[in-house]
Amino acid sequence: MKKYRVTVNGTAYEIELEELTGAAPAAPAPAAAPAPAPAAAGGEQVTSPMPGTILDVKVTQGASVKKGDVLMVLEAMKMENEIMCPRDGKVASINTSKGATVESGTLLCVIQ
Repeated sequence: MKKYRVTVNGTAYEIELEELTGAAPAAPAPAAAPAPAPAAAGGEQVTSPMPGTILDVKVTQGASVKKGDVLMVLEAMKMENEIMCPRDGKVASINTSKGATVESGTLLCVIQ
């Protein structure tokens, strides 16, 4: 891996690039996921299926939701993905906000 510093529109970023030499790329070591907030007993955790940016949070804490309701909109690879409610219940907690960047597996909310 080689580290580089790139400036885009006046903002400096550090990036790491891996040089590939015809062989299959080695799988990167998984990053440690942030510790999820504790869920109350019986709560179902809704996690991000892929890395992206939260464009909109459609629910509020304490709101009643039904299976299939849109909880959030996640932008990934320039596509908007609706995060659906897995079951009927109530939103126990919202663990992200509009504009947040999330990784795969990041806790988004808990449904009770």
